[in-house]
Amino acid sequence: MSKHILIIDDEEHIRQMMRLTLEAGGYAVGEARDGQEGLKIYGDGSGWDGVVLDQRMPGMDGLETLRRLKSANARARIIMATAYASIELAVDAMKLGASDFVRKPMTPETLRNAVAAALAKETKLSSASVEAVSQKQAPASPPVIETITMNGFSIVDSDQALQLANQRRFLVVGPEGTPQDVLVQIDEEPVGYVERMTRRRLPPESSFWTEQARDLLSDYLWNEGKIPPTGKLIFRDFDPDKLPIAERWSKD
Repeated sequence: MSKHILIIDDEEHIRQMMRLTLEAGGYAVGEARDGQEGLKIYGDGSGWDGVVLDQRMPGMDGLETLRRLKSANARARIIMATAYASIELAVDAMKLGASDFVRKPMTPETLRNAVAAALAKETKLSSASVEAVSQKQAPASPPVIETITMNGFSIVDSDQALQLANQRRFLVVGPEGTPQDVLVQIDEEPVGYVERMTRRRLPPESSFWTEQARDLLSDYLWNEGKIPPTGKLIFRDFDPDKLPIAERWSKD
């Protein structure tokens, strides 16, 4: 039996592209032109297995639509689609219950992968959270965001990323559920640059560089929509805007 996916997007040509893409993948697809229409069509969610939701729409934006969809159905699987992503926006969306974050414009493969990954996820809501949402109340405390899923890819247990001096090894789970190790090597140039600019040394084994390595991998998954073919990335370019963070980072 086909899974039913609702597309909520204000751009007709985008909706058509996503519809054709998902129908080619065997999904049954419905469409809505904005958040209000999407909420009306979605109803209590019993007729839908997933939603692809545009983040930037006139009137009710994607985050507010997401919040109301989750109020209607706490177990809703919702994939946010946006061309204006940031880590902060992704975290906000995940806190509200988004299952995935997909970049626009997207390839057919990326969209199908993200939908498949979202539908395969088990809902990790506690019974108390489900009850609170069903009563249209906020949970007592916001959910903890353990990982952000982008284009169907998740970086898991990254807080415990294997540290080997100037290397970090992360586990990435792809849309099909297959885990793969990705190694990020910390080049000496950004380490030296931070030391020169802040007059304090954060050695390659510092947790500061773990965060930079994770950000590099996240950016790659977001921009490329795939795991690095070689399973390896090299961190060479340091963003000067992060120098204030480096200045305050504890020497661990």
